Amino acid sequence: MLSKKEIKDIQSLDQKKVRTELQLFVAEGPKIVGELLQIIPERVQKVYATAAWAEAHGYLKKLIAVISESELQKIAHSKTPNQVLALVQQWPQTEPRLHTDFCLYLDAIQDPGNFGTIIRIADWFGIKHVVCTAGSADVYSPKVVQASMASIARVSVYYDADLSWIKKQTASIYAATLGGAQTFSKTHSGILMIGNESKGIRPELLQLATTQLTIARRGEAESLNAAVATGILLSHLLS
Repeated sequence: MLSKKEIKDIQSLDQKKVRTELQLFVAEGPKIVGELLQIIPERVQKVYATAAWAEAHGYLKKLIAVISESELQKIAHSKTPNQVLALVQQWPQTEPRLHTDFCLYLDAIQDPGNFGTIIRIADWFGIKHVVCTAGSADVYSPKVVQASMASIARVSVYYDADLSWIKKQTASIYAATLGGAQTFSKTHSGILMIGNESKGIRPELLQLATTQLTIARRGEAESLNAAVATGILLSHLLS
């Protein structure tokens, strides 16, 4: 049975300052927790699970605290918790050093669902690095972790707080804009820059772009969701 303090401590990980202080984050659900246990087992500190999940994962006996569904509901950050929740240790940020790699650069992507989905899309296309500016969502927030579906353990996320990283890059920079080129060549290296959901890419960054790109529009929608646009552009860009 969980103590009131334990419940409160886990619930407090919804706050960025607490996550940063404790260097922990929450992962929920069989798929995400299962993948993290495979990819970074050494960073999974504690697993809270229903009896059925715990029985099916007996090899994790030392990590698992068996709890009731009502207790899981109390500590979960999602509205519909699913069998298991894990406390996972964060890892250090690593500044990407691009050679022939492709990288995503996110300018203040604030919506955690968008942010997490973009990380998942990067993983789908084999992109190992996502760099983002200050004002972007926290990679360890529960909603980002959930939307990434464990891809945060395979994709490195680095925060370029003062824009110094992007300003020293020599690779081609492709900026997603509404007025860019609608046709473009395939590539295997470079940086795709995606702007804020409502404001787009700030002028200071846009002027660094080698090429501006847009997705040809046939209908009347004013714009696309940032994650959707990222997926479409990557499918056209990457060889």
